[in-house]
Amino acid sequence: MPADDLSAPLNPPFLSDLEERTGRRVNNIDMLALAAPAAGPPPVELAEVTDAAHPRVDRAHLYRDDVRVWTCPGGLVLVGRGVGGRWEVAIEVEPAARGRGLGRTLARAARHLTPHPLWAQIAPGNAASVRAFLAAGYVPIGAEALLVPPAE
Repeated sequence: MPADDLSAPLNPPFLSDLEERTGRRVNNIDMLALAAPAAGPPPVELAEVTDAAHPRVDRAHLYRDDVRVWTCPGGLVLVGRGVGGRWEVAIEVEPAARGRGLGRTLARAARHLTPHPLWAQIAPGNAASVRAFLAAGYVPIGAEALLVPPAE
């Protein structure tokens, strides 16, 4: 890779070669953002659940350890240990609750749920999610490609 080309590690030819060499496939290329923990209670009332049957929670258990899930009317937030043991957040807002700031509120609430810096991987094409996390105080750090086994 050219030393002066910061985009080279995420270009399709490089990723395709990496897939071939590792026997894995690129799942997605995400914006990576980071936020400091926040003191005090979350800005929304959340109920922790241990038996959440939800696609977002199922996915979290595939890629994270120590997953904890909280819900509120219209959405959920989860925190778990992901890549390299870092603390990661994911949120989900139900379609009927979108467009009212709940995503931003949940992203902010996650910062109150752990004493650790919190990472978020956000699909750049999901403009609403990007805006929500930026408004909640997350700072873009870079991008990453998640390589997963071919069966997933």
